[in-house]
Amino acid sequence: MAEVDEGNRPMFAGLSDVSISEDIPVEGEITVPVGSPSQDDECSTLDEPVKDTVLRDLKAVGKKFVHVLYPKKSSSLLRDWDLWGPLLLCVTLALMLQGGSEKGKDDLGPQFAEVFVIIWFGSVVITLNSKLLGGTISFFQSLCVLGYCILPLTVAMVVCRLVLLGGSSKVSFIVRLIVVTVSFSWSTFASTAFLADSQPPNRRALVVYPVFLFYFVIGWMILTFSPSP
Repeated sequence: MAEVDEGNRPMFAGLSDVSISEDIPVEGEITVPVGSPSQDDECSTLDEPVKDTVLRDLKAVGKKFVHVLYPKKSSSLLRDWDLWGPLLLCVTLALMLQGGSEKGKDDLGPQFAEVFVIIWFGSVVITLNSKLLGGTISFFQSLCVLGYCILPLTVAMVVCRLVLLGGSSKVSFIVRLIVVTVSFSWSTFASTAFLADSQPPNRRALVVYPVFLFYFVIGWMILTFSPSP
């Protein structure tokens, strides 16, 4: 019977009879730690209103435009890369070049696609060339820099369209030539200012040359643009 009673006793039944001597100090508190919000929680946009997200992205794009207008060695354009600005500039430039056909409205569609493909295909080729030459910049960072540096040429396209409103003349061509040349130099200098440090010193010329050709082609399309009659 004694064995049966011991087997039926619940576990930890005798712990209630154990007492802690008053001579043994008992210190400490049992608390539930409340951790501070992590960086991932602070940067989370899942619960953020759409309006705040759009305004934040537009502000980031505007800051990158400022970096291109005042090119200097800064890692912010490379660190916080995005493709919204390049896409906006590419579409804007392609739309403004769309009305230059003299054969009617049937040629307007392919011309938009032509400008779009030239810009993005050229950016991809330059990026691959940079990576093959030992560049430390990532693929999308390079696309971001090359796309944002089209801003001066896009501004030049706007100016040329305004100049062409007064008619095509020799003076008009000289003004457009000066504007396109300055914008082309600006775009080339801005892009190389961001990309130069990511290339080996003995191969920088091999990286700058395709960039020069890339912006030269875009500048040539802007300079030779003539509105349809």
